[in-house]
Amino acid sequence: QVELVESGGGLVQAGDSLRLSCAASGRTFSGNVMGWFRQVPGKEREFVAAISRTGGRTYYTDSVKGRFTISTDNAKNMVYLQMNSLKPEDTAVYYCAARNSMVVVITQEYDYWGQGTQVTVSS
Repeated sequence: QVELVESGGGLVQAGDSLRLSCAASGRTFSGNVMGWFRQVPGKEREFVAAISRTGGRTYYTDSVKGRFTISTDNAKNMVYLQMNSLKPEDTAVYYCAARNSMVVVITQEYDYWGQGTQVTVSS
């Protein structure tokens, strides 16, 4: 009964910005931790960012620190990923994830997943 829907992906040039959005719905949704992951063909899905809704603490993989910002609008059940200074290596399908536990993890132990949105960065 919980659905996550990502939007905001697209084709951009290196150095451009995108803001990904994830809309969460469902009466059973708690979403104590929200995360973003990304995956390219032939590679493992990797952690990008996460946010703890209780304390607002954020976590990022090293490759995006200083460029990406995760945030939430709890009243609207939305989570965002502001992506600045995009690089070709950021090209991937980006997935929104939600975790009921209040413990932040950077592995795949999330309870709900979106369908993904494609981000393509050209050089």
